[in-house]
Amino acid sequence: MDGSLKQNGHGFSSALIVDDHPLFCDALSMTLQAVANITQIFSAACLEDAISQLTQGAAPDLVVLDLNLPDVNGLDGLIRLRNVAKVPVIVVSSMADNQVITNTIQSGASGFVPKHSKREVFSAAIRSVGMGHIFVPEGFVLLENESASSQDTNDALSRLASLTNQQARILQLICEGKLNKQIAYDLSIAETTVKAHVTAIMRKLGVQSRTQAVLLAKEASFSNVLQDRQ
Repeated sequence: MDGSLKQNGHGFSSALIVDDHPLFCDALSMTLQAVANITQIFSAACLEDAISQLTQGAAPDLVVLDLNLPDVNGLDGLIRLRNVAKVPVIVVSSMADNQVITNTIQSGASGFVPKHSKREVFSAAIRSVGMGHIFVPEGFVLLENESASSQDTNDALSRLASLTNQQARILQLICEGKLNKQIAYDLSIAETTVKAHVTAIMRKLGVQSRTQAVLLAKEASFSNVLQDRQ
């Protein structure tokens, strides 16, 4: 965005909400209409549905994403969605400590709002993001002095962010233990195409094998991000 606000005062006239809880999705839809005058709202209950809508013509100005979706492992959903949507993404999640927020912002989110925030927080987030700023809730601080483990996680996130959506989907299937032939069947593409994507994935991730690719992908999972809290 160019930093200027549109006529509704917040910079956005349409939004895509990605959340698998219907009641919260409805409540969030009403909140966006009330605090930001967003008139057109799309919704998706999972990542694949959201990506399908975006690739088939839906063009929201803003994406509001729940991190904990049924078809998402860690922050890869945010990374894949950003690669497709090309618009600001505000993450709304009940998992809201400094480490989670830091990793979310470093993965490309434009803002983070704890899931049970008041309407005023959502309004502030949308206004801030609409002006081209990064929004984090009051009282939370983006971490700068990171441990070696956090640096490894951030490096993994950076590499994963370089993958195309198709490559990210293939990597997800590799993490599920599927072979090239099975991946080709699932995605309705040629096995030679899968092999070409796997080669490109390993090159972008800087690894030499599928096993190393899986290990690097796990660096970006919630189990690693939240390890220090347990």
